[in-house]
Amino acid sequence: MPEIHVTRQQGHERLDRFLTGVMETTRSQIQKLIEAGSVTVNREVAKSNRRLETDDVVFYPEAEVTTHKKIEPTPLLEILYQDKDIMVINKPAGLLVHEAFKDEMRATVVDALLESFPEVAEVGDDPKRPGIVHRLDKDVSGVMAIAKTQAGFDHLKHQFQKRTLTKEYLALVYGALPKDHDVITLKVTRSKAKGRMVARPESQEGKEAHTEYDVLERLPTTTYVRVKILTGRTHQIRVHFQALGYPIVGDKIYKVKGMKFRPIELDRLFLHATKLTLRLMDGHEKTFEAGLPVELERLLRSLKKV
Repeated sequence: MPEIHVTRQQGHERLDRFLTGVMETTRSQIQKLIEAGSVTVNREVAKSNRRLETDDVVFYPEAEVTTHKKIEPTPLLEILYQDKDIMVINKPAGLLVHEAFKDEMRATVVDALLESFPEVAEVGDDPKRPGIVHRLDKDVSGVMAIAKTQAGFDHLKHQFQKRTLTKEYLALVYGALPKDHDVITLKVTRSKAKGRMVARPESQEGKEAHTEYDVLERLPTTTYVRVKILTGRTHQIRVHFQALGYPIVGDKIYKVKGMKFRPIELDRLFLHATKLTLRLMDGHEKTFEAGLPVELERLLRSLKKV
């Protein structure tokens, strides 16, 4: 195992960040090696957040290191707002928020964040998701808040926990929704049999979930809606509309069997986080908006011509 003696200049640095500059591999791979006990400091197993000191001796398993690098270029983030503690971006569809085990070779929001703001690496409560307080699914676009400091992280996290933020989405679902306005209150839980999220009646086990929608426009085989979520469960909007029998256009996971409508070709979900209202660190409430992406606008226009 290679041996490194920590210099005075390298002292007080986190172990995982220190190794990122030494090992030819990804940060997530380094964290996995540390969690597996394959990295030691002074011949003792250490954690990722271990602060190194001058003359510490670090051993790491060269034979286990992968040389995989991101095969995608780090994306540029479209920043809608930022101050010293908080940032709000407009995430494009197709971009992961943070690394998933099966997608290690793909660029993420976190990659772009750390490239521009490396100090964010120590923000949050999970080193694999620095600065991330909430997330949008890979194929969902729109407004997303990120913390740049620990104070910003705690401030945003408190608002999500107390449900004092307002989140609005635009979605296109198959079929004609029976009501112009409704609130879906089915519980959401993970299916042990299917491995994905499912909706359950309120009498069954699951997490409370509230999805409110208003119909914006009725098209020949679809309904265009504005959606507000009062809770932020995993895949909540997708699961709720599927449970009603009106799946979101472009959703390849939460579909409805035997649907009589011809599938619309779309390489992403027609689900866009269009508005986020939150309180900044100074207490002022501010709303951030992102218009519908060009590809979704184009699809809407084409459906109106049918």
